Amino acid sequence: MQKTEKLRKFSIPAIITAVIALLVMIIAAITYSGSLTGTGFWQGVIIDNFARSILGVSEWFGSSYGFGIIVFTLLIRLLILPLMIFQTNSMVKMQEVAPQLKALQAKYPSKDQASMRAMQLEQSALYKEAGVNPFASFIPLLIQMPVLIALYQAIRTTKELQVGSFLWAQLGSNDPYFILPLLAAFFTFASSYLVMIGQPEKNGMTTSMTYIMPVIIFFMAFQLPSALSIYWVISNAFQTGQTWFIQNPFKLREERANKKAAQKAQERAIQKAKRSRKR
Repeated sequence: MQKTEKLRKFSIPAIITAVIALLVMIIAAITYSGSLTGTGFWQGVIIDNFARSILGVSEWFGSSYGFGIIVFTLLIRLLILPLMIFQTNSMVKMQEVAPQLKALQAKYPSKDQASMRAMQLEQSALYKEAGVNPFASFIPLLIQMPVLIALYQAIRTTKELQVGSFLWAQLGSNDPYFILPLLAAFFTFASSYLVMIGQPEKNGMTTSMTYIMPVIIFFMAFQLPSALSIYWVISNAFQTGQTWFIQNPFKLREERANKKAAQKAQERAIQKAKRSRKR
């Protein structure tokens, strides 16, 4: 569990960073000089305050709405970073016990109720021993989804973010040169690929989604306003860097290889000691 110990070291700095990011977002919303006229709790409170924060950040940078979206996206990613570390920690633990789970499934090939109950009991004992909650990785997703949906709606429904421009792109129109959709697809693939190669065993679903999701993101980003494409590019680029930094798959594979080598060396030493005693 060396990797999970390393992840825990990131937790406190990530929480401090998240608090700072939240304060910056609140200050940006308060200091925005314009007004928004949304109604209802979701539109009038949640989405409007997201939009105010984006527009407030944009005012700090000379009313560059594209740059405001970039900075605000980074703030959002920093805000949910503790959740992502928690999710990564849960995922790494699940990956480590995956071979043992597979062995349990092979031990109970029958699908009768008695076998299923016995397998579930052994699975529960395995999860408890390893400190794993199989549903823990879904908690951050459930928490962050409303945040990401509100951000999406704020970008989509705010007029200022539709009429502005950033570099070659009109924020309210799709990218005519495909650059933003290609970048969004590339970083989606990069982050998923890093996760995939860090797994101890091949997973058919993960492997297929690693190649399918970038294609889906490309076509969605091509059809949607460039403001949303910028969000996807920055968010997925951040995700790639985050995966590399806190879940480096190459180091993870090296640690597993060293652990297996140490286990084999220990087994050889035990066998050698047994042979010596027999003599």
